[in-house]
Amino acid sequence: MPQSRFYLRGTKAEAEAIFTAWDAAFEEDGAPVGTTEIDEAADIHEISVYFDDAEGKDRRPDVTSALPDEWRERLQHETIPDTDWMKIVLADLKPVRAGRFVVHGAHDRGVVRANDLSVEIEAGQAFGTGHHGTTAGCLEMIHRIVRRRRPRNALDLGTGTAVLAIGVAKLARVPVLATDIDPVAVDVARQNVEANRVAGLVEVVVATGMAGPAIRSGAPYDLIVANILAGPLAKLAPAVARNLAFDGDLILSGILVRQRNAVLAAYRDQYLYHHETIRNGDWVTLHLARR
Repeated sequence: MPQSRFYLRGTKAEAEAIFTAWDAAFEEDGAPVGTTEIDEAADIHEISVYFDDAEGKDRRPDVTSALPDEWRERLQHETIPDTDWMKIVLADLKPVRAGRFVVHGAHDRGVVRANDLSVEIEAGQAFGTGHHGTTAGCLEMIHRIVRRRRPRNALDLGTGTAVLAIGVAKLARVPVLATDIDPVAVDVARQNVEANRVAGLVEVVVATGMAGPAIRSGAPYDLIVANILAGPLAKLAPAVARNLAFDGDLILSGILVRQRNAVLAAYRDQYLYHHETIRNGDWVTLHLARR
């Protein structure tokens, strides 16, 4: 269905004020409100509110009533044609290579070569198609570690689409527990596990952090991969250390370059030491172990 978009441009402070006004005015309608930075140096930001086209054109009085008088003349409107956004997203998602892994959508199966480990993931609701630097870094680190030493079992903490769990299962052919706090992500992950034919190796469950009976029953883990965020990773350090086998390997990501030392310090307190760093843009992936 086409959409109507009302928008205007102003400073960052103005955009934030309008966002607050529109978000409160249209919260019950479920009309999305968003801001976009147009020019950082010139402090130009664009604020938009979207309606289904069937009613959108008639919402101008509601949109303007939520604005101070001096901003109403700056309000603009456009009709956005019906677009298959998923088709566009998939067309833009090119295959990603990391170690032996190639992460791709169904439309790119032809790029998989004889020695590749294919991980087929479609763009969808859950995080992780392999295109973010943290996911690619984790896949590369998994390849490096498993090439030297095959684990007996593994845990993928904050699995998202299960791309990392699928990668471990295909490379090492060992049991993998994949967990996520988000039930939607878990549903998507299970579908991807089935599609990649590793359901016999990968179990996907809902769990918060390192809590949950499935995590406890599978511990200790020879390999733990946690691609989340630096803050939660630091807080989880004691629990992660308790569930890692004494000679196990730990991969951490979702960490900005400037956050690297703080995360390493949190795990050093648990006698887990830095072995290797992979950097992709502003993000790093870390390999830690006791040995």
